[in-house]
Amino acid sequence: MSWPDVTVVDACVRRDGRGGSPTAVTDDDPAATDPDRRAVAAAAGTSHAAFLGPGRTPDGGRPVRFFTATAELSGCGHGTVAAQAVRLTRTALDELNDRQHTGGRTFDTVAIRRPAGIEVWFDQGLVALRHPAPDERAAIVAALGLTADDPHPTDAPRIAAPGAPRMLVPVHDRSALLRVHPHLGRLTAACRRYGLLGCFVYAPPVGDRPGAARMFAPAIGVDEDVANANSTGCLAAHLLDTTGAQTVAIEVGQGDTLGRPARVLASARRGPAGITTRVGGLAVVRDGHRGDD
Repeated sequence: MSWPDVTVVDACVRRDGRGGSPTAVTDDDPAATDPDRRAVAAAAGTSHAAFLGPGRTPDGGRPVRFFTATAELSGCGHGTVAAQAVRLTRTALDELNDRQHTGGRTFDTVAIRRPAGIEVWFDQGLVALRHPAPDERAAIVAALGLTADDPHPTDAPRIAAPGAPRMLVPVHDRSALLRVHPHLGRLTAACRRYGLLGCFVYAPPVGDRPGAARMFAPAIGVDEDVANANSTGCLAAHLLDTTGAQTVAIEVGQGDTLGRPARVLASARRGPAGITTRVGGLAVVRDGHRGDD
């Protein structure tokens, strides 16, 4: 089937509006099948597609579903940035405070018009953290092709789950990050074996210098993601957990190896129920769409 009015959004661009992760956004069609939805991202030339559902859920959330070419996702951070940016552009408002329903969870969002684009923030919710089992860690590290000098000397991999779990793998510095050349077949098999969405390889922030990261998720059809906002939130949760702080705020650059420089912001705080995070990014709405709200 054909999908009219597909909008392409560059999500999580740098401060000057460059780069970002191209994301297709369109209104959902109740007559569409999931294979139809999986075809949209490929047709639009994007790794992900967001589908805006009609109406609201009983708790006030606006439904949004996310698909890659191979699977539906229970959540998508940069897709949420793109979806909420489009929702704002369909209004005459300078700021839109709303609620989104994705993957069985409803959460708060805010979209604000800025000179360089639309700034979007969303509540990621609780992030569960655990240490990987030795065989799990060994399989992922081997699939990434890391050398003995690449791992970070004082940090260690963690499994972080705001919903779908992924492994956070720290490396020594940015040069080690650029050297990562995963064996995608082995990484796909390892992620599927251990139920992981993918692997977020990062050089941690140091002082005022932002962190840097690369996300590999071939098991869901994305060999390398331009920007993975949810994993940035997971990293903020991990850094808070390991430092013992009450709050942490970070900036992480991504996408440089793909020629699409991206920037994701995240903060984490410790509360009675555990560690919760908030994730944000700047979006540029590239293509036109109909204004019907």
